[in-house]
Amino acid sequence: MHKRISPLFICLLACGFVFLAGVAAQQPRPQITPRPRPASEVPENERITPNLRIDTNQVLIPVTVTTPLNQFVTGMEKENFRLFEDKVEQEIGYFASFDAPLSIGLVFDASGSMGSKLTKSRQAAAQFFKTANPEDEFFLVQFNDRPQLVVPFTQNTEDIQSRLTFTQAKGRTALLDGIYQALQMLKKGRNPRRALLIISDGGDNSSRYTENEVRNLLKEADAQMYAIGIFEPIGSRGRTAEELSGPGLLSELAEMTGGRHFPVDNLNDLPDIAAKIGIELRNQYVLGYTSKNQSRDGKYRRVTVKLNQPRGLPPLRALHRQGYYAPNQ
Repeated sequence: MHKRISPLFICLLACGFVFLAGVAAQQPRPQITPRPRPASEVPENERITPNLRIDTNQVLIPVTVTTPLNQFVTGMEKENFRLFEDKVEQEIGYFASFDAPLSIGLVFDASGSMGSKLTKSRQAAAQFFKTANPEDEFFLVQFNDRPQLVVPFTQNTEDIQSRLTFTQAKGRTALLDGIYQALQMLKKGRNPRRALLIISDGGDNSSRYTENEVRNLLKEADAQMYAIGIFEPIGSRGRTAEELSGPGLLSELAEMTGGRHFPVDNLNDLPDIAAKIGIELRNQYVLGYTSKNQSRDGKYRRVTVKLNQPRGLPPLRALHRQGYYAPNQ
């Protein structure tokens, strides 16, 4: 619930902006804010839901801009972005930054090795939910030997947290199967913006689906994937080849969707990282364009976003989905 801001506070805030403007003129720095406007506060004529695979001719791509210290950079203008499809530059016809509702799947590792990590992992989920937009919806997929849809789509995050309370760690790790089932469920989401959050402590050792099958489904899903990987030190005994490849697998899958993988070696960092992911989803730009390639061939098209570096700022990074499938009819 938003609190009403008093006129006196607005006056003081305006004075503060005047002071900060003078400081910024001497030492430019990125404009960092915790959260843009919720979609409910954006006028209807400004709202466009940021979906990647659409039936019209316009393609919309969410983009996160960060500093080398992983701060979110807001306040950028359309002129700061260049967009390419299959190496051909496109004209950015739509540009916005606001907090649009999300459909989100939590993919939670309940395998035997998670025993000592469950408490902090539950806390991480709770912190992630605190960043939610009231219009968001969530579901929960847990996996060990096989995945299970534990809570279908709901706007009540307490339902998910209650079920996580009773989660017990046992069995092997069907990570790829868990992601696959979550992506299938995500297709039923009512919001065009869609994302997965995966919390897991190791690589896959029990899935039926292959990496290529999951990779292809991610390309079709128009969803961002974020992962928190809780990995033992490389020198630990008893690590299997699958567990050793876990960090690389999660990084590759996340980055191809415009999301990120956060490897964790200190359990106490889990809640803060989950909150950071939630905030990142709320601090994204949306770039829209009409492709110069009008062929309706159903082929995968690679998208690249480049930044026109603002003066006085450190090198910035643009995180975005790597492509989309063109319509086929």
